[in-house]
Amino acid sequence: MSASEKVVDAQDVLLYRGKTTLVGPLSWTVERGQQWIIFGPNGAGKTSLLSLLCAEYYPSRGTLEVLGERFGKTDITELRTRIGVSSNSLARRIPGGEKAIDVVLSAGYANIGRWKEDYEQLDFDRAHTLLEDFSVIHLKDREFGRLSEGERKRVLIARALMTDPELLLLDEPTAGLDLGGREDLVAMLEQLAHDPYAPGIIMVTHHVEEIPRGFSHGMILREGRIVKQGPINSVINSETMTEAFRQPIVVEQTEGRFFAHRDYNPGRHIVEY
Repeated sequence: MSASEKVVDAQDVLLYRGKTTLVGPLSWTVERGQQWIIFGPNGAGKTSLLSLLCAEYYPSRGTLEVLGERFGKTDITELRTRIGVSSNSLARRIPGGEKAIDVVLSAGYANIGRWKEDYEQLDFDRAHTLLEDFSVIHLKDREFGRLSEGERKRVLIARALMTDPELLLLDEPTAGLDLGGREDLVAMLEQLAHDPYAPGIIMVTHHVEEIPRGFSHGMILREGRIVKQGPINSVINSETMTEAFRQPIVVEQTEGRFFAHRDYNPGRHIVEY
């Protein structure tokens, strides 16, 4: 496999702050055409890993390449334009008075908050199309701070896709949504995962029920280290969940969706899916 076919190539990557290790050491490769879920308990290092991938942090040790660009030897500003990001930390930085359409448009300049940038009609057309795709076009002139949680999530994903990125990073995109809102967004992400022209997707979640169908691979983290990685059915199962959460967990599948609960009969045989 050539370097150009790798979306992420991490070798012995370690991230620490002071005496606290946030990620690693870990080695991980994401190939083009793969869609990944990153899973694990609170404090496992999931969000810190995404912060590495979007160049908010640099590895403390090891080598990291994203989209063929090695950290420390590339123009990070240019690399960031090739990566779409949707996260709660980004949402908190967006001015509450910003219109939804401008939240999406300003991604073209990698800005938070529209200022005096010049946009062409093609930019407006793409922003409108993305808002339509995520069923929020009717909210294009509404202030971001007045949107519901679910509406904000959809606008943020539309923003993340504005520049036609090669890599899409989603940090808990369904967090805070009610059941209906979650299922609507999961269905949209399923469509995106099945689109042959979609970017590579790496999505962080806390709940297996939020994993959209069509995602091909998974990685489970605990205390910054990899518990398991590989094809999704070999990763999201009773055995690996039990190891990650250190309590008996049963994972089941229904129509391609995952569901998990505590095992109330932990002495029985654990079946892998």
